[in-house]
Amino acid sequence: MTARRNLITDVAGLRVGNAEDARLRSGVTVLLPEAPCVAAVDVRGGGPGTRETDAIALASTVERVHAIVLSGGSAFGLDAATGAQAWLRGRGIGFAVGGVKVPIVPQAILFDLLNGGDKAWGRRPPYQDMAWQACDAAAADFALGTAGAGYGATTENLKGGLGSASHMTPEGFTVGALVAVNAMGRVTIADTHHFWAAPFERDREFGGHGWPARLPAPPEPALKGGVRANTTIAIVATDATLSHAGAQRLAMMAQTGLARAIHPVHAPLDGDTVFALATAKAACADEPATLARLGAHAADTLARAVARAVYTATALPDGPAAYRERFP
Repeated sequence: MTARRNLITDVAGLRVGNAEDARLRSGVTVLLPEAPCVAAVDVRGGGPGTRETDAIALASTVERVHAIVLSGGSAFGLDAATGAQAWLRGRGIGFAVGGVKVPIVPQAILFDLLNGGDKAWGRRPPYQDMAWQACDAAAADFALGTAGAGYGATTENLKGGLGSASHMTPEGFTVGALVAVNAMGRVTIADTHHFWAAPFERDREFGGHGWPARLPAPPEPALKGGVRANTTIAIVATDATLSHAGAQRLAMMAQTGLARAIHPVHAPLDGDTVFALATAKAACADEPATLARLGAHAADTLARAVARAVYTATALPDGPAAYRERFP
């Protein structure tokens, strides 16, 4: 069952904020939980750009986060986490070390430096300021498509963007996904308007077109012009109570959602990264069978969010066509 907003913020206690710069053709998305949450990360791309992922590795002492940041800008965009940290520290939020609070803010970036925007930002990249703005804007409702970290995103044949979806499991847990789709490949099947994620669609959330009447022959992988100019980064969240190891398994299983929705994915120069976050608002889900079902729902929900990112995007001048322009 799709939850009320069909956004990751249907998981109680989460807010999301976006900020973008039209001249730059890039942006930042920040997920803010109302309290520190258990988090983990799974990286499958061969060229990731991340920050603080070691801090939430299973061998690390710090397993809870105060925010997660998704950003454009490639390595320059890693400055965004500093903006979110500063915003949180100003509100007394962070991991207590003596009398000091240190916000734990993991981040992943995508490559949008070749999308035609003006990247001559001078002495300092603007991502720190955009992250602060995104924190100020954080709310339960937020824009999809050409917004936040997905503002300058593209795919092989269409405009990419920011997507989100949610699901209420039969056990009563809520699962949500948030994704910035800047894929090297396609989210649509061959040259059709059908999404790879079609079997998982709910309530016509990305057009209700289903599968083609006859599937084309297995396609040769179509790759965006610059194989380095890509990466899909995501967050899945649940209100279930998970251990650190349980959150890690959730992130690993959720990566399947990218494979269901994007062809190809997890390539040598992708930075495909999925964070998992558990707010512990509901009962424990670490029992193996329950966790397995939760991971399956997370993968399905992430696949839907990928399709929604492209379906809701609007084109930028002189950029790739938007889905609803190409297939009105």
